[in-house]
Amino acid sequence: MALLLDNLGFFLSGLEFTIRLALLTLVCAIVVSLLIGLMSVSQWRALRVAALCYVEFWRDIPLLVNLLFIYFGAPLVGVPLKPFTAALLSLTLLGLKRWEIYRYVVLPQALMPILPPMTGLCTTLVQATSLASLVGVNEFFRIAQIVVERTTMQSGHSPAFLVYGFALMVYFAICSALTWLSRYFEQRLHKAGHSAIAAPRGFKESA
Repeated sequence: MALLLDNLGFFLSGLEFTIRLALLTLVCAIVVSLLIGLMSVSQWRALRVAALCYVEFWRDIPLLVNLLFIYFGAPLVGVPLKPFTAALLSLTLLGLKRWEIYRYVVLPQALMPILPPMTGLCTTLVQATSLASLVGVNEFFRIAQIVVERTTMQSGHSPAFLVYGFALMVYFAICSALTWLSRYFEQRLHKAGHSAIAAPRGFKESA
């Protein structure tokens, strides 16, 4: 426990990277998904085909392969990317399923119906940010790796179980909170839907 407390500031800096990466990815993914969604319902066939190819291409590629492809491939075409930027781009290109694009992204009529899937997506992004450690981003999981490696070299014994157990609990706490938030929004929507059916707007009970 002393090891965790001694490195608390270090862990918090990594957690800040993780949250920042997840939130930026969420914003960028919404913008990209909206554009792809609009293309998919365009009157021009070329745009509809391009949107379909985009969704199918990125959906069928493992996220790890996508991350490494962008990080190591971008410099080959003259666009060197920093690890954080490469991770942000690769996570942004996560392909939403076609039904998700149509249902949640294409010109939504209200904010509330979007919230449950967006909180669910945010949970997925928080988990996926750990892959950014593979290209050197000092997010939360990478910091845990550094603490384990440094402590092992200094003391001769590995605190891997303690440190990775701590990381597991932090990820669990964040994702559980987001999952609870998503279910809360879904229940509110469900109740609101039943209320609207039971008492339509403009309906007045007779005396």
